[in-house]
Amino acid sequence: MAKEIERKFLVTVASWTPKDEGTYYKQGYLSSNKERIVRIRIAGAHAMITIKGLTRGVSRTEFEYAVPVEDAHAMLDELCEQPVIEKQRHREAYGGHTWEIDVFHGQNEGLVVAEIELGSEQEPFERPPWAGAEVSADPRYFNSSLINHPYKDWK
Repeated sequence: MAKEIERKFLVTVASWTPKDEGTYYKQGYLSSNKERIVRIRIAGAHAMITIKGLTRGVSRTEFEYAVPVEDAHAMLDELCEQPVIEKQRHREAYGGHTWEIDVFHGQNEGLVVAEIELGSEQEPFERPPWAGAEVSADPRYFNSSLINHPYKDWK
């Protein structure tokens, strides 16, 4: 069984500058039920379907499979909960790990979050200077939550 162990941090935008243009992501949810999330994602020229289980701590079951990009577009337009999530993802190496920094667009404009995937919940890692408050346990920052409660409405 596949496991995702991920920690999530707000990015201190004043301290972080993207090192590249990143990859445009468009993703939607066929199911955003916290016990079984089913996501469709287009990342650049690739598409995938992801099934995630309930988050316990910073871990959850995850399965991911490639799908044709044309099918992903149709699912995003016709089947997914709206609005879909749009973001630019940047990958940066720091302290022996790869960090993924998501700069959100649309309804979630202004939100910038960094994630690090780990091999175990106890795995040590070095936090970059731009990694601010940890929000791993705050469900508002789950992409699936941003559909029903977009960042623009938090203020």
